[in-house]
Amino acid sequence: MQKDDVVSRITVVAEQLLAPQGLELVEAEYKREGRQMVLRLFIDKPEGVTLDDCAAVSRELSEILDVEDVIREHYMLEVSSPGLNRPLKKEADYERYAGRLVKVRTFELLADEEGNRRKTFLGDLVGLSDGVVTLTLREGQLARIPLDKIAKANLEFEF
Repeated sequence: MQKDDVVSRITVVAEQLLAPQGLELVEAEYKREGRQMVLRLFIDKPEGVTLDDCAAVSRELSEILDVEDVIREHYMLEVSSPGLNRPLKKEADYERYAGRLVKVRTFELLADEEGNRRKTFLGDLVGLSDGVVTLTLREGQLARIPLDKIAKANLEFEF
């Protein structure tokens, strides 16, 4: 089975497990690390994920995956929080984290409102509207970035 197929199937199973517990699946990845395959899930909830949440999800998901035989090869399952630099993956993330400091990397050079072209934008997330993410950059100007141009976006931790 292809890695993308595994991630798609795991995503469905994991979301069904997590939703009733008030948890969300932030990201799922299945990849080779060294000699073994690793299935890694990042989970979250509004008040933050605890170690007990991760352990419980790991146990329950492991049992489901064993019964349904979703992955036929040997793998290691890891369940954790997304951390301080949580990735922004879904449209709802861009609304939920409005007002927070974010770093956005784009696939290509884009201009801010002053015409400065760049691929990395750091600023306070204003929000999302009509498929466009708006940031107030650290330099003070606005940047409007179409969602389909975003390669990666993360919350940034301020010290």
